[in-house]
Amino acid sequence: MISHSSGLYILLVSVHGLIRGENLELGRDADTGGQTKYVVELACTLAKHPQVERVDLVTRLIDDPKISSDYAKPVEILSDKAQIIRLACGPRRYLRKEVLWPHLDTFADELLRHIRKVGRIPNVIHTHYADAGYVGCRVAGWLGTPLVHTGHSLGRVKQQRLLEQGTKLEAIEDHFHISTRIEAEEITLGGAALVIASTSQEIEEQYSIYDRYQPERMVVIPPGVTLEKFYPAPADWPKPPIYKQLQRFLKEPEKPMITAISRPAIRKNVGRLIKAFGEDPKLRELANLVIVLGQREDISTMESGPRQVFSEIFQLIDRYDLYGHVAYPKHHVSDDVPDLYRLTAKTGGVFINPALTEPFGLTLIEATACGVPIIATCDGGPRDIIGACQNGLLIDPLNIQDIQKALHQALTNTAQWQDWSSNGLVNVRQSFSWESHVQQYLEKVRLFPQQKVQSLLSPVREFPTSDRPQWKIPDTNHLPTADRFLVTEIDNTLLGDQEALHKLIHRIRAEGHTTGVGIATGRNLRSTLNMLEEWEFPMPDLLITSAGSEIYYGPKIVTDTSWEKHISYNWQPAAIREAMKDIPGLELQPPDTQGKFKISYFVDADKAPHFREIIRHLRQQQLPVKGIFSHNMYLDLLPFRASKGDALRYVALKWGLPVKQFLVAGASGNDESMLTGNTLAVVVGNYSKEIHKLRGYPQIYFAQGRYAWGILEALDHYDFFGNLSVIQPEPEMVAV
Repeated sequence: MISHSSGLYILLVSVHGLIRGENLELGRDADTGGQTKYVVELACTLAKHPQVERVDLVTRLIDDPKISSDYAKPVEILSDKAQIIRLACGPRRYLRKEVLWPHLDTFADELLRHIRKVGRIPNVIHTHYADAGYVGCRVAGWLGTPLVHTGHSLGRVKQQRLLEQGTKLEAIEDHFHISTRIEAEEITLGGAALVIASTSQEIEEQYSIYDRYQPERMVVIPPGVTLEKFYPAPADWPKPPIYKQLQRFLKEPEKPMITAISRPAIRKNVGRLIKAFGEDPKLRELANLVIVLGQREDISTMESGPRQVFSEIFQLIDRYDLYGHVAYPKHHVSDDVPDLYRLTAKTGGVFINPALTEPFGLTLIEATACGVPIIATCDGGPRDIIGACQNGLLIDPLNIQDIQKALHQALTNTAQWQDWSSNGLVNVRQSFSWESHVQQYLEKVRLFPQQKVQSLLSPVREFPTSDRPQWKIPDTNHLPTADRFLVTEIDNTLLGDQEALHKLIHRIRAEGHTTGVGIATGRNLRSTLNMLEEWEFPMPDLLITSAGSEIYYGPKIVTDTSWEKHISYNWQPAAIREAMKDIPGLELQPPDTQGKFKISYFVDADKAPHFREIIRHLRQQQLPVKGIFSHNMYLDLLPFRASKGDALRYVALKWGLPVKQFLVAGASGNDESMLTGNTLAVVVGNYSKEIHKLRGYPQIYFAQGRYAWGILEALDHYDFFGNLSVIQPEPEMVAV
């Protein structure tokens, strides 16, 4: 389905809700609203642009008998250049967004697998909402890809509003996991190259309360409306199917309609709209009230928020005896929504959004495109919409009299109604079309450095940071595109001979166009970076540090937190130190050599017990550890799931690269776990004696050359830049 031009590859990420290409179930729950519609329409419109080659909209795969099987399809084609990709994210059943946080690292890993299958790094990763921002920050950091983010709604703002309404902070945290969401938003704002907001108010009043507020990276690009679906009714337009449903509720269905469409959320303020209507007999004479709040079956089975909204609505309808004056259908399909707008216009009615706050208001521009005047809250996006379209009034959503006054004006001033309708039809096409949105979007994207699939040692750019050495960073990471990987220890392997190192760098640049480069070392991250910088070795794609207990991905040195979670199981560092303190011949190494998942000792071999006895002692204390003894003087204790070899295999699995296509180079005992097994391995000529036992292993090549000379030998031995052959005679043994 995908063409092979040189256009942009754009990856959109929207984790939660029910996303599909047709018949979106808008309003089904709190997670399936404007954002799901936004991302689908953005994907489809981007794909129409000639500069765009491929658009993947990535979301969560859901296999749940309670919902449509559409959401269990791994791939859904939207057009010849756009598709929805669904990936695993925790349990297969449908979950609300607030409980997805523990599963987002898995989703990030699955997203990497997808990119690996595509075989091309996206030019842009564009995330939607805080959960996708968390995922996108990690993946974009791993790949060195620009991150674009659209917040849709913000946690700090939500928290403020709920507190103002009297909700206790503990209750907010318990239900919404708000601190996790806010932290994800802070991280995303710090890492995003561009934040797209729908309104200037969103930037100036909402994002400004964040610590990582960077207005110079923010731009207002309003969402669009699909003009092919939302348009005025022609003169001979027949009554649509939804009209029959409304007739069931209304005594005089031909009256003008006051229409409200939203999710059943408390902040949508529908109850106050019903009060305004119910307390004004003249309004009831003038018009009918039509309220469409998504889909419902039995409200007793709904979550507490929607259940509370519907309970209030039914109580108010009964209190004011509005039967015959208010329609509130249980079901509708997506095609009914534009018909509702057209019905509203045909009856001379008005569309109203009385929400307490509205980040943008897609329904407002949809109604406008159908020729309906609008009345909307003065908080948020409606200010920009009405300012641009000149097609209605802003109201104080807390003031019932203000709502009533605006409705009276719209329903009784025929000339004003016609002006608003005409203004909206003209101006919405100029300011709020998806084509206009995409044009502005791509103009901003063109300012990013264009990604190239290139060798690690291709020309690099400066990437200064405040907390790391000044560093020359490559533009991209090769993990998604490499078909082979060279991974080497630093000490006594990669570094030690400057001439050999320079020759190795030159060969990778000249021949390793599909080769990724990694480091696997006992050093901690800072020490590793300092050594590589001192020897002028370019930033690797992969860093396995602290003897395999930490994994980082370049070019932005992003931590693999999934690995941390994996190895942390039953790790008891305090108990380990206590159990080790009375063993003779051991001395803790300095604090800067210790790690979160590594405890390191100097060993006096003349005084200390044998390595195996030390490990047995710890196991007898019910302390599962993995011990690595090297150079006859260093002991590293790690979680039992951690080692260089385990880390390397984890990376290979995560990124979908066969272990047999990793060439690993080492020289001491702490390299043993990555040298053995199915990797292609080389032991350089200056190796330590504890590794001599590996001689004779079928895929471990003992080189004559010392340091990087040995790695260069191995490149030829395995034809590493060619066909990856492994059967060649070894050189004569040399003294070590």
